[in-house]
Amino acid sequence: MEVDISKPILDRNERLAQENRALFDEKGIFVLDLMASPGAGKTSTILATIAALRDRYRIAVIEGDIASKVDAEKISAHGIPAVQINTGGACHLESDMIQRAVGALDVDDLDLIIVENVGNLVCPTEFNLGENAKVMILSVPEGHDKPYKYPNIFAISEAVILNKYDTVSVFDFDEDEFRSVVTSLNPSAPVFPMSATKGDGVDAWVQWLAGRVDKAKAMANEA
Repeated sequence: MEVDISKPILDRNERLAQENRALFDEKGIFVLDLMASPGAGKTSTILATIAALRDRYRIAVIEGDIASKVDAEKISAHGIPAVQINTGGACHLESDMIQRAVGALDVDDLDLIIVENVGNLVCPTEFNLGENAKVMILSVPEGHDKPYKYPNIFAISEAVILNKYDTVSVFDFDEDEFRSVVTSLNPSAPVFPMSATKGDGVDAWVQWLAGRVDKAKAMANEA
């Protein structure tokens, strides 16, 4: 006899994710689930995004890590509300964690919540958080072959950020092959080359994101 314990876990997660999404839609909040491996530049991308959009939108950040509160402290230092989630070993965030973190935020005073998921290219793909979009970051030093090795994260992401693009000439990174494989997995996902710490390429990324945030707000106003 075989007992599948994953189904009840995923079923409960999906139910809570739907509750999260209902709240976000009611309040007109766009929620971005940002996924990447450790060191790809999630926090630097968030900071660059905040710098570009903070005068336009009311932003909060939910930080997911196995341990520590370093990233949340970096965000808070820029005057942005930040809630730290420590998973205690879990390799991903789940919808109940997001629900509790959102409870610590003033959802009536937000337009955009950026969730920094735990650094991992596998586990976060399986768990719906109630987000509006999942976006992944790949840094150039990780190599152009990652879509072959981790196809699911590229397939479910609505956009792909190619970070640390200023190093593309230093590493053996075949951008044409990378883009070709990403397109084969996800034809509709744009790829945004970016150097988050330098600000290069940020404009195109935030223009795409702003369009999505504005759409979420407009739908809430029409409801």
